[in-house]
Amino acid sequence: MTSVLPSAKTSRPPRQSRTGLTSTGARKAGSKSDRSRAREFALQGLYQSLVGGNAVNDIDAFTRDLAGFNKADAVHFDALLHGCVEEGAQLDALIVPLLDRPLAEISPIEHATMWIGAYELKHCLDVPWRVVLNECIELAKEFGGTDGHKYVNAVLNGLAPSLRAAEVDADRAPAKKSRA
Repeated sequence: MTSVLPSAKTSRPPRQSRTGLTSTGARKAGSKSDRSRAREFALQGLYQSLVGGNAVNDIDAFTRDLAGFNKADAVHFDALLHGCVEEGAQLDALIVPLLDRPLAEISPIEHATMWIGAYELKHCLDVPWRVVLNECIELAKEFGGTDGHKYVNAVLNGLAPSLRAAEVDADRAPAKKSRA
């Protein structure tokens, strides 16, 4: 009688859990919101702008033809892509004081992710500041370098109190009281 069990030497990767996270800690595609997808597409477009110097309207047209774009929040994508490109210098002015190295030494993925975070903190007041941070950390985990998400977290966490002072203070106040 022959065994039907698979041999221990299969080349398949281990099965991933159904928690909504991949083995690297990033969210699986099926568990992403429309806005999360919009951020991903905006990140790809901003990368094209930063690295290739492509025109924003060309990037916009190209990105809308990508597979899966129909599942993204197109309005949020527009705001992020066009807003970040148009306000790039102002966003950099907010980010640079919080950096520990020249902006030119920051990877384009982390740079674009910080643009998205700074833009959302400044303009998308319907998105809570902690959500902005978490979403940008997820982008950096999924697309950036090994520890890029830690750097993005530190910079945006430093920026949030200046752009969302009342919200950050209100959110952090209960933590201060519980420590007292």
